[in-house]
Amino acid sequence: MLENIEFLNKEFFWLLLLLPLASVWYILKSKRQTAELKISSVQGFKTPGSFWTKFKHVLFALRLIVLGLLISALARPRTVDVSTKTKTTRGIDIVMAIDVSASMLAKDLIPDRLEALKKVAADFINGRPNDRIGLVEYAGEAFTKTPITSDKNIVLRSLRDIKYNTIIQQGTAIGMGLATSVNRLKDSKAKSKVIILLTDGVNNGGFIDPKTASELAVEYGIKTYTIGLGTNGMALSPISINPDRSFRYGRAPVEIDEKLLKEIADATGGKYFRATNNKKLAEIYSEINKLETTEVEERKYYNYEEKYRPIVLLAAFLLLLELILKHTIFRSFV
Repeated sequence: MLENIEFLNKEFFWLLLLLPLASVWYILKSKRQTAELKISSVQGFKTPGSFWTKFKHVLFALRLIVLGLLISALARPRTVDVSTKTKTTRGIDIVMAIDVSASMLAKDLIPDRLEALKKVAADFINGRPNDRIGLVEYAGEAFTKTPITSDKNIVLRSLRDIKYNTIIQQGTAIGMGLATSVNRLKDSKAKSKVIILLTDGVNNGGFIDPKTASELAVEYGIKTYTIGLGTNGMALSPISINPDRSFRYGRAPVEIDEKLLKEIADATGGKYFRATNNKKLAEIYSEINKLETTEVEERKYYNYEEKYRPIVLLAAFLLLLELILKHTIFRSFV
């Protein structure tokens, strides 16, 4: 009930310290006003105490309550209703190109490269509420998983559905993945167009050269951030397929064409990153999130409603009640 109430003049609450002092003063005054008669015995004067003589102190209690209410009214209580209107003035269109080749099932990241990437990418998507995002899958060939859209639920659902499959041609066609991403963004009217291209291998498939694809990105003003995913040295990776179609794992060297990824990033005005573990991968997406900021115009509207009037009316009622009691019921005692 009091969640949205604020006090404009809080300094008036210091006056509440006067109430305990007034109580002490009243007690001392009451004792001084009591007449004393010294006699040898009071046995014959003992009578039951009158209820009204004891109850008369309620008048002072009412006076204290009135003072407390008036002090609260002076503090200007009011409710605040804040409505916010947000307008994205300059949005960013982002395409995430994700390598889904068999090597992405390597277990140098936990639980494997692909699942670690999906978790971090989901956090990244949730952190971009004002931008449009699309997904591209590639291995030996590439296709659009989700066109750029502002509906984050669709993008997140598509991201969860990404997994290794045998339908798509095997290999790592970096040029195809990049070219497909460029095709998704080339007609965009956004102030900034970005591709985040992730791979864990070397370009060994597809019919589009990665350098040709990067030239297309430059022509359409698309910045590309490249990420090499995989530990240094050897990693537990799929090396063959068992009769039941499951993978047999073995130690295999991690080969990433870092030179090519750096060239693509440099040519398009982006940046190259190397993710060797889950923490580093999360830090990379966090850095990209900071590098690509969206300008947002936010307007807040405040609606104030004064609440001191009911308090003043209650104080006036209690003061009137005190005066009525003082001049009627307690007239003979005060």
